[in-house]
Amino acid sequence: MNAHTVLWVYIVLLFAGGMVGYLKAGSKMSFIMSASFAAILILADRNILFKPEVADIALAFLLVFFSLRLTKSKKFMPNGLMAALTLAALVLRHIHLG
Repeated sequence: MNAHTVLWVYIVLLFAGGMVGYLKAGSKMSFIMSASFAAILILADRNILFKPEVADIALAFLLVFFSLRLTKSKKFMPNGLMAALTLAALVLRHIHLG
């Protein structure tokens, strides 16, 4: 597994989470923001419009965002899970995997 694979797994989970937020809670903003950040991450990973380092900046922003929402809501789902997945993606992108 390499940094690109880690990022693509995260992108799929991020987008799926936005879809679930829309379908279960009717949150259009959840869907729009997950699609927007997924697009930014894809463009950064493919080095289109953004440098690859932008993916790390976007992940760091999402980590702060989900962590703040977790501390405000005190509920693990969905913000705690997304904070944990975002942290894992950031760490795994920067360690040598096999």
